[in-house]
Amino acid sequence: MKNTKLELSVGLFVVLGIAAIIYLTIQVGTGSMLSGDTYLIESRFANAGGLHSGSTVLLAGVTVGRVEGIRMESSDYSAIVTLRILSALRLPTDSMASIKTTGLIGDKFVSLSPGADDTYLESGSRITLTESAVDLESLIGKMAFGSVEKEKAQQDPK
Repeated sequence: MKNTKLELSVGLFVVLGIAAIIYLTIQVGTGSMLSGDTYLIESRFANAGGLHSGSTVLLAGVTVGRVEGIRMESSDYSAIVTLRILSALRLPTDSMASIKTTGLIGDKFVSLSPGADDTYLESGSRITLTESAVDLESLIGKMAFGSVEKEKAQQDPK
């Protein structure tokens, strides 16, 4: 009888532990672990390659938000990235948003650099200074094929 109670207690403890792990995994995956009030701002990028909803937004290496969504602007074929930022963070209107990579081929994140303006971005406003993602494959292609073109031009002068 005593073993049955002990086994039941251990089994219940294991089930609660698994449920807690599943809950935390879902919370971290959706980016809802961001505590406190937040507001939405947008930024326009020519290339948002590799960035996805749920990516982190960093300022000085500290997580201050998440990417809420990415959509295409049909008028100029640019990517509009919606960022959910902590309300405690007041960004000047001349702030800059850049898409960076963790490591050489790691995940993409948005890096914010605050400006020096006296006015601040409000909810729904747009960051106008942006730096798009670097496309590593095209850079390697340009280096590889660019050097081939230079060799051809040197061998075959016109």
